Amino acid sequence: MQIETVRINTRFQGPPRSSNGGYACGLTARRLVGTTSVRLKAPPPLETDLRLESAADEARLFNGTSLIAEAKRTNLDLSPPTAPSYELASRAAESFIGFTQHQFPECFVCGPERSGFDGLRIFPGSLPGVDVIAAPWAPDPSLASSSGHVDPVYLWAALDCPSGFALVPLPDGLGIVLGELCVSVAGDVSPGDALVVAAWPIGTDGRKRFAGSAIYTADGVLVAKARATWIEIPLSQWQ
Repeated sequence: MQIETVRINTRFQGPPRSSNGGYACGLTARRLVGTTSVRLKAPPPLETDLRLESAADEARLFNGTSLIAEAKRTNLDLSPPTAPSYELASRAAESFIGFTQHQFPECFVCGPERSGFDGLRIFPGSLPGVDVIAAPWAPDPSLASSSGHVDPVYLWAALDCPSGFALVPLPDGLGIVLGELCVSVAGDVSPGDALVVAAWPIGTDGRKRFAGSAIYTADGVLVAKARATWIEIPLSQWQ
């Protein structure tokens, strides 16, 4: 068992006062090798010393005695759609619904109020003729790990928000929060690479809504894929 102290910088905010869910999931899974599923148990706090306990096949993130997230190695049976072209994704991003109505406009991943070299600024919009949304993404140099490649935690983050936007619109008075994210990373990318992020709805089960997301190179090679479980909540809980 490896135990370490981690902190989530305010840069990685999702909803007010808490981390972007995908980032927190990626942080929890950082020591696990292979496809991993992370379940969020509570909003991950910002600028707080958290305890990350990692073993070979599982990991847990704690705030004191409170469990924030738990990760387990698993399998992911998910077939992403054909990769949209970078040009098509760029045109789709122009119709991003978050430009006119956004629940968390300062989100690290999808917040339009975040500037370049601060947020990821992934703004997925609808593609013509298919139930898929897509956006271009060029990771900036601050996202590189010591290897020179983009740190996988940012791939987890990039796979998060698009899957949520694949599920809108929602009934009046309802929002969604990330409950679980299962991610499989197939390859490395570098800062400055031209990438495409796509997402699509999968189904519903009561208050649970399911969506898939994927990251591709501009040549259509799959870099990473994810299945997300989102939970419906009253919007009043965020007020």
